[in-house]
Amino acid sequence: MTVMSRGFKIFNLESGWRMVVTPMLDRPSVTVLALFGVGSRYESSRINGISHFIEHLLFKGSKKYPTAKDIAEKIEGVGGAMNASTDKEMTVYWMKVPFDKLEVAVDVLSDMILHSKFSPEDIERERLVIMEEIKMYHDLPQEQVQNAFEELIWPNHPLGRDIGGSLESLSKITREDILDYVASAYTKPNLVVSVAGRVDDVDSCVRLFKSSLGALSEAKPISFEPADNTPEGEAVKVIEKNIEQAHICLGCRGISYLDEDRYVLDVLNAVIGEGMSSRLFQTIREEKGLAYDIHSFSAKQKDSGYFAVYAGVDPSKAVEAVQYSLEIIKDFCLKDVPDLELGRAKEYVKGRFLLGLETTSAIGSWYGQQLLAEGRIKTIEEIVSRIESITAQDIRRVANRIFSNKFHLAIVGPVADIAIFSSLVA
Repeated sequence: MTVMSRGFKIFNLESGWRMVVTPMLDRPSVTVLALFGVGSRYESSRINGISHFIEHLLFKGSKKYPTAKDIAEKIEGVGGAMNASTDKEMTVYWMKVPFDKLEVAVDVLSDMILHSKFSPEDIERERLVIMEEIKMYHDLPQEQVQNAFEELIWPNHPLGRDIGGSLESLSKITREDILDYVASAYTKPNLVVSVAGRVDDVDSCVRLFKSSLGALSEAKPISFEPADNTPEGEAVKVIEKNIEQAHICLGCRGISYLDEDRYVLDVLNAVIGEGMSSRLFQTIREEKGLAYDIHSFSAKQKDSGYFAVYAGVDPSKAVEAVQYSLEIIKDFCLKDVPDLELGRAKEYVKGRFLLGLETTSAIGSWYGQQLLAEGRIKTIEEIVSRIESITAQDIRRVANRIFSNKFHLAIVGPVADIAIFSSLVA
């Protein structure tokens, strides 16, 4: 069955896999993406990091293209680019090529997915590479503090673990683990293919993918552990580190990307701490001079999420920065956002959303992720309409809904006094 909408076509193919094609006939390129519904939250603690490990290994050699160099040369040889990413719920492989080289991209991508070698030598070599990647992120306090915060939000749960895994878990993953995981996750019911760009014949494009990926397993994909009833951990975690700044991540449980209030939260986040006109930036940086980098953000999963504030401050100013941040956040529960400020925030969110959809890669990714994660695609017009309809009362209602949750605080830096921070978020 084919579902048609403005600008794209959705194809529901055999055995549950889906495809979305977005013709953009004025572009000289085409981007193809294979999106699998699997990520770090599908992993047990023993194999934490295996989704990311597999993402790396698919580029190391396949049946038709035996080495990483063969794969790279085939795509780069036509001027193309390729990459991949692993998140908590999704792994995405993409290739962008000139429009007349679509068959090249499909051939390479399908061979990687169906016929990767996973040779013992490649596995051991890439294990070392990823271990260095993990060490690199451990040396970045901005990354370390967010990981510590997520452990507080979701203790002893896959959502609270690092996407890349730990040095310990990575060292224990075997080739058999990898092959078993691929067999259970890289299946037709768990796949969405997205194509965006100059596609002159949509039906031929679909037939090309059906032919190339037709041998993919039809097994039902693995499931994940729900987060709805996951207990939260301690309120505060401090990782003492002899560095110049205290890196702070402060926040609470939020909402999922399936929640009707998700766009209200996006606008609320813009008012609080996204951009230079936000309240956090204007108060903590411009007025108080406490931080160079201060911003808020939200993370959304299928059944949960969180809202958080990040700041890098002088250790002696950490308490003050947390106090001001909490005051700003809690104020949204008590007062309506003025119309002028709300209008600016809605225009900001709309503008960033629209500017983020200028390329074939962005469009292909956005439509593919929606179809995989939500089972449907909302049009650009639908999302803009939802943002425009948000009122000050919606902002206050969602602020009270979210900020009534328990707050957590993670700090990385030369800060030893946990008690004073515990009293702030109590």
